Amino acid sequence: MNGEFIEAVSQIAKEKGIQPEVLFEALESALVSAYKKNFGSAQNVKITINRETGDVHVYAQKTMVDEVMDELLEISIDDAKRIDRNYKLGDIIDIEVTPKTFGRIAAQTAKQVVVQKIREAERGIIYEQFSSKENDLVIGTVQRKDKQNVYIDLGKTEAVLGQSEQMPGEEYNFQDRLKLYVVEVKKTSKGPQIIVSRTHPGLVKRLFEQEVPEIFEGVVEIKGIAREAGSRTKIAVHSNDENVDPTGACIGPKGTRVQSIVDELKGEKIDVIKWSKNPEEFIASALSPAKVLSVEVSEKEKSAKVVVLDYQLSLAIGKEGQNARLAAKLTGWKIDIKSQSQVKDIEDEIV
Repeated sequence: MNGEFIEAVSQIAKEKGIQPEVLFEALESALVSAYKKNFGSAQNVKITINRETGDVHVYAQKTMVDEVMDELLEISIDDAKRIDRNYKLGDIIDIEVTPKTFGRIAAQTAKQVVVQKIREAERGIIYEQFSSKENDLVIGTVQRKDKQNVYIDLGKTEAVLGQSEQMPGEEYNFQDRLKLYVVEVKKTSKGPQIIVSRTHPGLVKRLFEQEVPEIFEGVVEIKGIAREAGSRTKIAVHSNDENVDPTGACIGPKGTRVQSIVDELKGEKIDVIKWSKNPEEFIASALSPAKVLSVEVSEKEKSAKVVVLDYQLSLAIGKEGQNARLAAKLTGWKIDIKSQSQVKDIEDEIV
């Protein structure tokens, strides 16, 4: 190795965002293994690389003792004093044992180590970059897909959109650009594995934070989200400023804000609900777009009996019970919905 090699290592380290010292330390460690494998005339070995010239030196490390029991590990007082009179018992003494042919082995080892370390460093940088994006949004393009997974190009790395994280009915075509929610970033032997989602409620939350300045600034707060991906989402919002209407802020002028989110989610319906600490009000709002006549709650059972007009019953329940199911999930209350006629019939039976 020579000065040109040192310069090349420094340049590579700079380009890859690695500290040069990390590479040099890795090289020195690898050269110790290479020395022991090819020469092995010393047990405790230290190898140094001159950071300016690239010169490699191999040192056998021996402990200064009264009586030498193992010549590979120990050195006598007399022999140590010949090297430096200042040595004392117990000192570790470096004795140069650099083989004449070690340069060729050092060069081969260096190449392997630099390539390996660069790969590790790049993986580490990618892991750090994306682990900080857990529970956040990323934008990627569809790269390829197999029977179950869709692989998303995120620039420096690839993310996996698993089957359970894909929106029902959504097609993923080559080069499609998507906004995705980062569920988890795992460290693996092959580098970081990034799990992304199109179904996670967090995706809707982050999209609203992007589109609605009042949410980003903390004026409007998202209190809860209930989602059946690809079909419908209910989001409960609350304003910390009495002068700001939370639902109006989320819907935007002529519905532009919520529409951009609906477009991103390929037509998924979104109900923006005004949150209330009063459970009766909150449950009534959560059943939107149905109009509720009355709500009777049981705090003990965490359940609510809701009455709607006859023609609003199917709307309140929703297709296959979806509206009622999402309202229950959003509020955390068990909801029993009945029409006026049903309530009257029950009352008549009691009488």
